Amino acid sequence: MADMFYMPMNRRKFIQTSLGALGAAVTIGVTDGLLAEENKKPVTRWAFLADTHIPADVNNNFRGFYPYRNLPKVTSGIISAAPDGAVVTGDLARLAGKLDDYTNLKKLLEPLAEKSPVFMALGNHDDRRNFYKVFKTTPGEKQAIKNKHVIVINKPPIRMIILDSLLFVNKVPGLLGKTQRDWLADYLKNSDNTPTILCVHHTLGDTDDCLLDVPRLFKIIGPVPKVKAVVYGHSHAYSFSQWKGIQLINLPAVAYNFRDTEPLGWVEAELTAQGGKFKLHAIAGNKEKDQSVIKLKWRT
Repeated sequence: MADMFYMPMNRRKFIQTSLGALGAAVTIGVTDGLLAEENKKPVTRWAFLADTHIPADVNNNFRGFYPYRNLPKVTSGIISAAPDGAVVTGDLARLAGKLDDYTNLKKLLEPLAEKSPVFMALGNHDDRRNFYKVFKTTPGEKQAIKNKHVIVINKPPIRMIILDSLLFVNKVPGLLGKTQRDWLADYLKNSDNTPTILCVHHTLGDTDDCLLDVPRLFKIIGPVPKVKAVVYGHSHAYSFSQWKGIQLINLPAVAYNFRDTEPLGWVEAELTAQGGKFKLHAIAGNKEKDQSVIKLKWRT
């Protein structure tokens, strides 16, 4: 079968003062569907998922969850939804990014990849070299950034940029790094004003298990109105928040949760130039919010 996958600023102080009461700032609404006038606007439909943690051993489990069994439940739902594409925001592999982890991941993703392109970010449990050995080609516009897997996706009316926060394999913190940050600043400066969503693995908090250079990322994207949202995983939690009008969307994990209060599953998104509608599809864990919809408005 052909391959279808195609010092520093004080981080803690910056985040505490700039994000403040992060959760309280977000303006979200729950709706059963798009308003009639929104149905007339150009829209692209996407599946967002995170933290698949596919193991070499298909019977590997954690907290009673089996990642190898969970992913087909998710991909089946995505195939039925028939989106324009799917984005997996990192921690593709179980722990250390073994070659057989990716072999199993590719096998499980192929039914979906036959229907919709699958774009993947790398997280702290991934190994870039082993990933490329299995996924020799990937969809999207790959950017020439040394030792980073960065992809640009143009799907009007939205542009998405897949960033690479992998720092060390099987160590928790993440880092974009200066080269990638410089590329991002330059790309945003020279690209058109298409509404842009960034996708990255690590959470945007102020602890040492998050993205270490998040203040520098925010310094780049804060003054650029076309950056509308950041989608990420890593925490195995589902939440929405906001920073200076930029929507921050924390995806639930596919593999397992860390707390019984969190769902496992994926998020179906309808994206327009004005905002997005996000529906949770919970396959396990806390399914209380299954099928719930959050509607977000992009900043202007």
